[in-house]
Amino acid sequence: MILSGGAGTRLWPVSRESHPKPFMMLPDGQSLLQKTFARAAALEDVSEVLTITNREYYFKSRDEYQAARKGVSGVADAFLLEPFGRNTAAAIALGAMRIAETQSGDALMLVLPADHLIDDQAVFLAAVKQACGLAEQGKLVTFGIVPDAPETGFGYIECGENCDDTGGRHVARFVEKPSGETAQEYVDSGRYLWNSGMFCFKAGVVLEQIKRHAPAIYEGALACWEATRDKTKGDGSMMEIDPDTFATIPENSIDYAVMEKSDAVVVVPGRFGWSDIGSWNAISDLAMPDGAGNRVIGEAVLVDVGNTFIQSEGRIVAAIGLDNLVIIDTPDALLVADRERTQDVKKVVQQLKLMDHESYKLHRTVSRPWGTYTVLEEGANFKIKRIMVKPGASLSLQLHYHRSEHWVVVSGTASIINNDKALLVRTNESTYIPAGHKHRLENPGLTDLIIIEVQSGEYLGEDDIVRLEDVYGRS
Repeated sequence: MILSGGAGTRLWPVSRESHPKPFMMLPDGQSLLQKTFARAAALEDVSEVLTITNREYYFKSRDEYQAARKGVSGVADAFLLEPFGRNTAAAIALGAMRIAETQSGDALMLVLPADHLIDDQAVFLAAVKQACGLAEQGKLVTFGIVPDAPETGFGYIECGENCDDTGGRHVARFVEKPSGETAQEYVDSGRYLWNSGMFCFKAGVVLEQIKRHAPAIYEGALACWEATRDKTKGDGSMMEIDPDTFATIPENSIDYAVMEKSDAVVVVPGRFGWSDIGSWNAISDLAMPDGAGNRVIGEAVLVDVGNTFIQSEGRIVAAIGLDNLVIIDTPDALLVADRERTQDVKKVVQQLKLMDHESYKLHRTVSRPWGTYTVLEEGANFKIKRIMVKPGASLSLQLHYHRSEHWVVVSGTASIINNDKALLVRTNESTYIPAGHKHRLENPGLTDLIIIEVQSGEYLGEDDIVRLEDVYGRS
């Protein structure tokens, strides 16, 4: 079970509300979500990868999995789509109910966040096998990371006695993110592990424990599952969670709701190169340093610069006389921060939200089920976009009240509905769509369709769309 939720605000300006942390591309060309899917699918005896995510991320997640499926066979994937977030207890409860009903209450669940990085797959596999053995005995298993530094950004698990000869440890207690001094004491003691947020248990066991320790969550989830199941059509590989009953489930984490209360919890210690990629400092660790401690992803010219991380998308960055900084350059936003203050990037996002600034939510390039659009330029009463439509895909049949659009095909052939006319528009040809005209753009070809769209009007917001028909179920 892959939990793909959080916004990753500490990784702005790359991670944004419409393109959150799991979709961030790493230097090797794979996203965190793709790595998590490949890691899960490569484990032994995996029958299905169930992803729980927001409905808005479904099509992008499906595309990411398709790209990550090379060498993966025999593993089904399925989706439970949340209308909004209710934290991990609700997500795990609903996922467990689906698994118990479609497979068995004895089916083993391995719960993985979508945005973690694990370097040593072989050691991770050994830890998973160990966890499965404990879960077969009816335990709730969590994975603890052997700390190599007094981190203050993680919760900790205090270990108790060994669990027979399994290598697992009983859990004495969970503790919140500590101060630097307390974190050092934890590391020095050798009794504490970082809380990774990964779990393994039987579907039926975790449901029984949720029912015992968080009955309101259990009852709410049961009503929500029944409503979701009853309205689902097709084979159930994609299920949209019923929003009305989902909203009644108390919002809580699985740690607070169950793990900290249950006497069935054990921890498997691990040393498999785990990182939660929780800040730009963690991203910088993925790049090789030069002799001055600088790390660069992209292209940069450095003069008298030390201990600085630079990531740039598409243009060169020149830096002179700097030390201990993080510089993240994107097409529409630039972050410059002290390396000791990267945890505070989330405060920037909070201010952008208060300003209602578009950059907290959208990139210049925005993914849609049918492809992407990129805002090339905009000003008073105009906006210019580059639109890419995937082969066989189509936009919704729609109209706009406040803007007109002029489409120029620069690559491929477009099938266009323009009010009552059906048109084939080829490369170097164009069409004009006045405000109020219903219209649809479709790519009937085998290669990507690229058009340039010029919008004009007094209001050009993305919410000026009235969808009349949509193959992706959007309203």
